[in-house]
Amino acid sequence: MSVAGQQFETDLVELRNRVNARLADYMTTSTDCPEKLREAMSYSLLAGGKRLRPVLVLLACEACGGKLEEALPAACAVEMIHTYSLIHDDLPAMDDDDYRRGRLTNHKVFGEGMAILAGDALLTLAFEVLARDIQPAAVAAACCADLASAAGCCGMVGGQVADLEAEQQLEKQNQNSTDAHGSGSDPEQNRVHLAQLEAIHQRKTGRLLTSAVTMGARVAQASVDSIHRLQEFGKRVGLAFQIADDLLDVTGDAAKLGKKVGKDATLGKMTYPALLGIDASRKKADDLITEACRLIEPLGAGAHPLGELAKFVARRDH
Repeated sequence: MSVAGQQFETDLVELRNRVNARLADYMTTSTDCPEKLREAMSYSLLAGGKRLRPVLVLLACEACGGKLEEALPAACAVEMIHTYSLIHDDLPAMDDDDYRRGRLTNHKVFGEGMAILAGDALLTLAFEVLARDIQPAAVAAACCADLASAAGCCGMVGGQVADLEAEQQLEKQNQNSTDAHGSGSDPEQNRVHLAQLEAIHQRKTGRLLTSAVTMGARVAQASVDSIHRLQEFGKRVGLAFQIADDLLDVTGDAAKLGKKVGKDATLGKMTYPALLGIDASRKKADDLITEACRLIEPLGAGAHPLGELAKFVARRDH
């Protein structure tokens, strides 16, 4: 690793530490929250992880000339939304996972009812934090609208619905074919599935990642052009992130990932490796990151750490 790369890794740890400290503060500020609910919320929110989304908020703010401290509430809000989605995704009615980030999932520790409520509480706390702690008020309102759109029926939740529908569709197709979506299937069918998969991931994963960078830009009160550039940057990074996630489910180490691998194939899910193969999937992720980095070049040297984080997304091993 180069000296510049080592410095970025050091800076990344520092940014994660700042986010973790502020998240811990948010878990202790209210005395009215039932203690068991606080415990369940904290169990998942403070469990570590890459903190990719909050770090994107901070670096986007800095790239647009803003102050990291002013962007921390938005960084924490997007992580609260992400964590709520993980708690709910792990439930038996959804992905039915037993482990997340190397330990038992929330519902395995606190029960399904409390897990649902912990997710609900984190979802609503995210908007309370934005509305109360982002200044000026107009920027807070814009951030609330941005994050709500990314997380809601046209964004992350809508993407989850489309993912469930795609699973049901593939299950029906597999009743008539042993390889309905693999590399040996009909090329036209593969093309349709790729378009469908990209649409799912742009909503399910990409919209939240994109809102992270646009909120950072809004906090810095960036120009319309800068916000647009970061929006396009976020779309590409979000899709590259999901491709990397699909690859890790095939080639990753369960110990590093903190969860099972190979589950996508077991469930018969549409994934980039299943449709394109491993090498072509890696190339697509790399190409997306290259495009993303070109988009933010006009922002100048301040955007360099943001580009480094984008490259980290594609090469990560957990």
